[in-house]
Amino acid sequence: MTQADDFGFGTQIRKSPYFGATVRWGAKGFSVYNHMYIPRDFGSPEQNFWNLVNEAILCDVAVERQVEITGPDAAKFTQMLTCRDLSKMAVGQCKYILITNADGGILNDPILLRLAENHFWISLADSDILLWAQGVAVHSGMDVKIGEPDVSPLQLQGPNSGLIMQDLFGESIMDLKYYWLREVELDGIPLIVSRTGWSSELGYELYLRDGSMGDQLWERIMAAGMAHGLKPGHTSSIRRIEGGMLSYHADADINTNPFELGFDRLVNLDMEADFIGKATLRRIKEEGPKRKQIGLIIDCEPLTGPNTTFWMINQDGTEIGRVTSAVYSPRLEKNIALAMVAADAAVLGAEVEVVAKSGPTKAIVVERPFYDPKKQIAAA
Repeated sequence: MTQADDFGFGTQIRKSPYFGATVRWGAKGFSVYNHMYIPRDFGSPEQNFWNLVNEAILCDVAVERQVEITGPDAAKFTQMLTCRDLSKMAVGQCKYILITNADGGILNDPILLRLAENHFWISLADSDILLWAQGVAVHSGMDVKIGEPDVSPLQLQGPNSGLIMQDLFGESIMDLKYYWLREVELDGIPLIVSRTGWSSELGYELYLRDGSMGDQLWERIMAAGMAHGLKPGHTSSIRRIEGGMLSYHADADINTNPFELGFDRLVNLDMEADFIGKATLRRIKEEGPKRKQIGLIIDCEPLTGPNTTFWMINQDGTEIGRVTSAVYSPRLEKNIALAMVAADAAVLGAEVEVVAKSGPTKAIVVERPFYDPKKQIAAA
């Protein structure tokens, strides 16, 4: 039987409070994200996808580290970090935000949680925003405290996740609205629960507020989920690409701006508050982005896994961009991909050439997301 100690890159890579439990429950491989192990392999990625879309999976996403912002100026400071207008964000609400630098580049695309009037968590994608926020605070003149709390999220995702949550927390949990949070306890385990997730399915995130109780929480959820088909799992590349969800460092990075991704709705240039990158983003909007993200259907044999390099895209013998995320969708029975191309090449129905692992192949520019474009499943 595989033991937790069988995995090791050294002590500089942190282990989550659920690490031992995930190994016991069949994790066979890990990646590193925010300087921490994340389970990436519980067997077949396709079976993991079907478990997610048909029943439910439990994922260790403690790698989504929290940057905690408190103090009298917490709200003003948090607004300075993001181009999204937070003026109407209520206590108990969550928002998907972009954190931009002075050049308008995206440093992170996290979920922001507002726990109290002057208490925020930034639930991170893969980059060191704790250091960025602390650096920004030094010369801000604002009264804020910024740190990393003892918080470790789990994702419970899939159509049966609501039934499992009812078994754990009672009927009242069904009142929790999409992108809202609630403070709860489970057998004395302190949690924040939110109706969010990185799956495009109905789902919840459970933020453990005491790392010593990780094993207990994992086992409690798995026991409650048995009757509803719950399986241990990992975030699904298939489902997130179907849903057009970004993976930071793959589909966006410090050299990507929001307008290239079609994220105009997340950039409010008219708000009174200032934020880092505002002047640059105003100029980019006026001039128009030079690149745009597109969806592709790639016409070749089913891909055996996600791309591990950025595949070149050509049109009429000229390189126009790169494939950023590609995978075979067993539900759509197609190879689907997100790509970044020159703005004038982002034409629906256009034919391009993708230099995939197997060689050059035809691809067609299509609408994204590829499945459930209005996110009706996740918001149900």
